[in-house]
Amino acid sequence: MTRWTRLATAATLAALTAATGSATAGQEEQFTPEYRALRTSVDPKHTPKIEAPDRVKRGEWFDVTISVGVGGAHPSLTEHFVRYIALYKDSAEIARVYLHPVFTAPRVTFTVALDESGTLRALEEPTHSAAWEASKPITVQP
Repeated sequence: MTRWTRLATAATLAALTAATGSATAGQEEQFTPEYRALRTSVDPKHTPKIEAPDRVKRGEWFDVTISVGVGGAHPSLTEHFVRYIALYKDSAEIARVYLHPVFTAPRVTFTVALDESGTLRALEEPTHSAAWEASKPITVQP
């Protein structure tokens, strides 16, 4: 790489960084509070449903199925769908899947293993609101 190429590359990166920074600055103000606050109330179409055993053995694999909508399936339409479903153990994210409208149903199964008891938390984010959360305690036995 010549000196001029390095200088041009550095200038281009600086310009992109400046443009990106100014383009995204203040975007957080565009989001109303209902898009920022995590929702934990129960909504038949948005609250995740966690299917997992109440007790598991330490280090053994088990399935956790998360479907969106405790009262019926959430739609998967171009104009309204679930962007992602994430699984947490307490505050640590352990799995996440991104969904595509129309082609994917808002239901996933993760196969996980745990070392200690805690709380499984499912998060799902639809296109028209903030993320919704549900939780389920799980006991890990030796």
